[in-house]
Amino acid sequence: MRVVIAEDSALLRDGLAQLLQLRGVEVAAAVGDADALLSAVVEHRPDVAVVDIRLPPTQTDEGIRAAVRLRKEHPGTGVLIFSQYVETTYATQLLGEPAGFGYLLKERVVDIGEFVDAMERVAGGGTALDPEVVAQLFGASRRATALDRLTPREREVLALMAEGRTNHAIATAFTVSERAVEKHIANIFSKLDLPPSETGHRRVLAVLRYLDAVS
Repeated sequence: MRVVIAEDSALLRDGLAQLLQLRGVEVAAAVGDADALLSAVVEHRPDVAVVDIRLPPTQTDEGIRAAVRLRKEHPGTGVLIFSQYVETTYATQLLGEPAGFGYLLKERVVDIGEFVDAMERVAGGGTALDPEVVAQLFGASRRATALDRLTPREREVLALMAEGRTNHAIATAFTVSERAVEKHIANIFSKLDLPPSETGHRRVLAVLRYLDAVS
């Protein structure tokens, strides 16, 4: 897996690069601003770009705006936002693009193995969303949609799917069998009008449908 990192703190940037390299991840570039990020993606064609929201010169939203541009110009590159802040507007835009997106909060990542797992999910076209990010996105003004057909447990399952959890992890969280989780997910697909398809991305489409409906 080839990765590009965009982080303005040299200490965090270099430390993260070293930790990832120890895990066998190829860090193609580690840069400190949005322009350098976009150039690095063009040059190295990474599987994933790890991006902080606030980058020079204004330290406001340069990073996430660059991520939005990156997703449009390089849809084959996954984007993993890694920040101290939740920026719901741009996050919703990013989720509306092709699959392969993650959003983790720095203070809640305590294990580099979990971070690498999240990057692998994003590189593979999946999602990896921090529960707090999910909560804030879901907490936006709610309107009547097909989601109203979901049971409370099905909504909980879908929330965990948005975090990037596997069926096994969801079953463990609810202390139920994987077969029970599969049944919940099948019901979710049916209620959200997501029939089987050759692309096999119904799981991601269900998450996007959910986030779009509650934003």
